[in-house]
Amino acid sequence: MYPFSVPAIAALRALAFPAPVTFLVGENGSGKSTFLEALAWAAESIAAGSEPIDRDATLAHVERLGRAMRLTWRKRTRRGFFLRAEDFFGHVKRVDADLAHHRGEAERVRRENAHKPAAEVARIASTHTSSVAGLESRYGANADARSHGEQFLAFFSARLAPDGLYLLDEPEAPLSPSRQLALLSLLREAADERGCQFVIATHSPILVALPGAQILSFDATPPAPVAWDELESVRLVRDFLNAPERYLRHL
Repeated sequence: MYPFSVPAIAALRALAFPAPVTFLVGENGSGKSTFLEALAWAAESIAAGSEPIDRDATLAHVERLGRAMRLTWRKRTRRGFFLRAEDFFGHVKRVDADLAHHRGEAERVRRENAHKPAAEVARIASTHTSSVAGLESRYGANADARSHGEQFLAFFSARLAPDGLYLLDEPEAPLSPSRQLALLSLLREAADERGCQFVIATHSPILVALPGAQILSFDATPPAPVAWDELESVRLVRDFLNAPERYLRHL
């Protein structure tokens, strides 16, 4: 029964994450995202951009796997979050909605109390103006004014906390190659200087090139470490860039 019918997951008995950054790689359907979702469920991660883990209907299919997992921690943390690429855009919409709400409420308070001294009006509106200031400090005054890649990197910079556990599913989706390099820089700084740990499911040859990262292939049964230059995605991109005509002539 799914997800235990997925070969890589059915064969899995134990998996260690000795490196600060671990990448889960494999073809679509290999089980890497399913494993990551179950790990988030088992770790009781905070969900960024979606429903809370235990109320997210899209994670119902991994609950049995999450319950079957037994996690061992060197240092238990409640910091960090779980984020799927598709959930990020929901997060941006929520931030914009919260900004619009608090701005509107602050304006309403000012309008309804215009006859009172300015200091009193500011005090009454302070709940909403403080919320606006906090959201703008974290995410900018208007997330929609930036590209998806800029939004994503701003989100990351604002939410990275020391000693956090971050579970990410295909974070490269909104990122150009240059923005993926910027994300690599954030990952390395957070891992080396803030003690953060990352487990990331990805198809990106750029991200998995992070020095010192562990790469686990879910194309293997059970999942096993693999070197960057042995990845099929790396070989394919390298071959295509070296001789695109060999691939394009078949179109």
